[in-house]
Amino acid sequence: MKNISGYLYIAMTVLLTVYGQLIIRWQVGLAGTPPDQPLAKFLFLLRLAFTPWVLSGLLAAFVASMFWLATLTRFPLSYAYPFVAFTFVLVVSGGGLFFGEPIRLPTIIGVGLIVIGIAFASQS
Repeated sequence: MKNISGYLYIAMTVLLTVYGQLIIRWQVGLAGTPPDQPLAKFLFLLRLAFTPWVLSGLLAAFVASMFWLATLTRFPLSYAYPFVAFTFVLVVSGGGLFFGEPIRLPTIIGVGLIVIGIAFASQS
């Protein structure tokens, strides 16, 4: 049971991190182009940071960090950390799926290498 809960903690860390990244990307896309002046840009970002969706993304990052703390009670860092790389795979995929961001061959190769690295690291 100890390992099952550890893997659940890893999964929640990854899923909440991905949620936060995709939600924040969505809201930034809706907000439009920030102004050029430094103070106006700062105020633009500050207002954006306090929108409900962005706050939910930031909260998800905090909760993900709590799951990460729990993960480290179950597994050594050197074993658990490579699984967090799945966030790269899911965020890149989500960017393409939800926002129409291009996923080019170098990106696909890089993500594939990450998956291969995770597979090797999980064997140790």
